[in-house]
Amino acid sequence: MQTFNYVKATNIDKALTGLGSGKFIAGGTTLVDLMKLDVERPSTLVDINVLALDKIEKLPDGGLRIGALVRNSDLAWNADVQKSYAVLSQALLSGASPQLRNMATTGGNLMQRTRCAYFREPSAGTPGGYGCNKRTPGTGCAAMDGFNRTHAILGTSDHCIATHPSDMCVAMAALEAVIHVEGPKGKRTIAFADFHKLPGDTPQVENALEPGELITYVDLPKPVEGARSVYLKLRDRASYEFALASAAVVSKVEGGHIRYVRVALGGVGTKPWRSHEAEAALNGKPVHAATFRAAAEAALAAAKPRSDNAFKVELAKRCLTRTLKLATA
Repeated sequence: MQTFNYVKATNIDKALTGLGSGKFIAGGTTLVDLMKLDVERPSTLVDINVLALDKIEKLPDGGLRIGALVRNSDLAWNADVQKSYAVLSQALLSGASPQLRNMATTGGNLMQRTRCAYFREPSAGTPGGYGCNKRTPGTGCAAMDGFNRTHAILGTSDHCIATHPSDMCVAMAALEAVIHVEGPKGKRTIAFADFHKLPGDTPQVENALEPGELITYVDLPKPVEGARSVYLKLRDRASYEFALASAAVVSKVEGGHIRYVRVALGGVGTKPWRSHEAEAALNGKPVHAATFRAAAEAALAAAKPRSDNAFKVELAKRCLTRTLKLATA
């Protein structure tokens, strides 16, 4: 780990002016790991833990506002979240460990970086090291023909197949969250679907934040009356493991037919994967196993597996089918 300057910000203005070319740090559950590996090498760390961004509040329109510094454990066990946004609570509780959830923050989870072993290799992107276009554009992607069992099958490109690792973000994609940020140019909002970027030919650009911007809040819209939501995660072991495939579903059933549905997938995409194809296959259709399977087929129709992760196609279909059954029961 290289040496760095440390600044403790007491308000948002000081946080923004003190950043320079550095990084914000709160829980540090991802950033510190990557600094130890020399993947992240910030010249300055701006500690934002004392900022007044650690509250969960109801909005006048019936939605919920989540401060960027709300810890994952607090968010998962919040009574309003468990009652009205169960999919989010379930997703958070399926991730990491209790100790990490006590430290990790909402904003940090949004910024979580891939667990690709090549990306995390200290020498990646350097002469003689593994190719990693996220680390050093133009050096290639070693995962293409290397170890890619855990890698993405949706949203990939010729430059990167790294999987987005977050559970929380999959749930927020299905809930159609809105992200608030503040930076040198002022305040703005970003629709959740627009926050994480597909790799394309610029895999080093992972999100829509501009230089110096800080995530301040995440807003969840008013819950759909009568809707149910479920998160299901499939992984190699029962705890402290990233998803091989996961699904978040929010649905409303009336008269035996699906009248509202939102679907997102995890463990299979280069970003939290909202499946409009699955939603189109479900809207207005009867609650039936054949309907669920057709939606799963639609969701994975564009999948592009590599040598070691072709099993994810069927795994993700079964994961989504099961989640739909639970969410419409």
